[in-house]
Amino acid sequence: MQSIQLAGEDMVLCGDHAMVWPARRTLLVADAHFGKAAAFRARGMPVPAGTTADNLARLDALIDAHEIGRVVFLGDLFHARESHAPATLAALRAWREARAGLELLLVEGNHDASAGAPPADLRIELAGEPHVEGPFAFCHHPKPFMNSYVLAGHLHPAYVLSGRRESLRLPCFWLGEQVGVLPAFGDFTGTFRISPTVGDRIYAVADGRVIAMPRHEAPAFQPPRWQS
Repeated sequence: MQSIQLAGEDMVLCGDHAMVWPARRTLLVADAHFGKAAAFRARGMPVPAGTTADNLARLDALIDAHEIGRVVFLGDLFHARESHAPATLAALRAWREARAGLELLLVEGNHDASAGAPPADLRIELAGEPHVEGPFAFCHHPKPFMNSYVLAGHLHPAYVLSGRRESLRLPCFWLGEQVGVLPAFGDFTGTFRISPTVGDRIYAVADGRVIAMPRHEAPAFQPPRWQS
């Protein structure tokens, strides 16, 4: 984990691709994409089962470790309409019953629009973006919003460590001056290579650890060379 200051608030970056707002006992999760494997199998693609159970187990571990009272999903809770498969919904309903006292909020993303609303018995509150709380605007798409610090998903950001012969792509938290993007929470998701700008804070995730990357600084000023 990494404890950081963000928009004047103490926040915790977790190695399981989530962010904690301790003051409000809130867990922030982006791009869970529940049922993505089921959607792929429904389209004839031979992909493994079990991703929903794995993702719910990771959620449980985070909720227990940080005494969470509310989970905010920053969009793309379900992957597609085919994600509402019986086995996927049964797993989610059993999890919801076991976590009956937990508050759930979904800030709807682009995949949520095509997947359709979650079943009512999951008791997930829905909100459009931006959903403003305190200094933050919870969104799916990472775009600045007025004077709020935006926390979003959508991009599945990854930072690339390059060596002389090899490179390594790692999921990351990408925290700019106005917008922060969380890594995708879902196991069965791809990544997008980011291009940080000056002042961005990057925290890569590797083997369950959160690692601060060197900050991107402006190049040193070079006085012009006047030709004689």
